[in-house]
This record gives sequence, structure tokens and C-alpha cells, in this order.
Amino acid sequence: MSDELWERVEPLLPCRERRFRYPGRRRLPDRQVLCGILYVLHTGIQWEYLPQELGFGSGMTCWRRLRDWNEAGVLQQLHEVLLAELNAALKLDWSRAVVDSSQVRALKGGSTRVRRRSTGAGPAPSTT
Repeated sequence: MSDELWERVEPLLPCRERRFRYPGRRRLPDRQVLCGILYVLHTGIQWEYLPQELGFGSGMTCWRRLRDWNEAGVLQQLHEVLLAELNAALKLDWSRAVVDSSQVRALKGGSTRVRRRSTGAGPAPSTT
């Protein structure tokens, strides 16, 4: 991950203080974990098969941190920051944009359903 991208991401990440009493194992740095998350998402491997030799931590650590950041709204904020920067640099062609349910919430429900009329002349004969 480039230093330029990390400078954009780091302020968005929640800061978690280490407990004074019973501190437990020291957390991996967020940058290493983010690199592990990006590696899994880029290669498509399963979380449990993330190679330990790369220094990203375990796949479960990366998955948990991704879950926590998602719940904290970090990914949404990062998406908005990057879109704003690209829009300010006039690098987005909004005439080619597509909106689907991954960007805009699809509202549940709708109008009440009306009973459908049959297209046949009458009831279908029994097949038994």
C-alpha cells in the first residue's frame, strides 16, 4: 500500500487504546492488517488461507478488523473521501454512472399486492 493512500485511510480508522490491566497480546498495526485485507480481496483466497509469511497476521485477525471497521463506518467514509477527491479533480464521468443497491439503499416493501388475474380460459385440468 502506498504512503499516499495510507495517509488518507489512517485518520478514518478508530483508535483503540490498550487496556492497562490485563493488556493481552499487542495488536498488529492497522497498516499491516489493511494490507492483509486487500490481499485477500484482491486474490480471492479464503481468509483462513492467508499466508503467515507475508506478515499480515492471521486471516481471522484481518476478517475481524474488517468487520469492526465496517461497523464503525470506515469503509463508507473512505469511499466518500475518495469520490470527493476524484470529483474535485474532474476524473469522474458522471454520465456513465450506474446506481444499484450497493450504493443506494433499496427500500423494502412497496404498494400492496393485487391478486393476479389468470390468463387462461379456466382452471387447468388435474394431472393426477
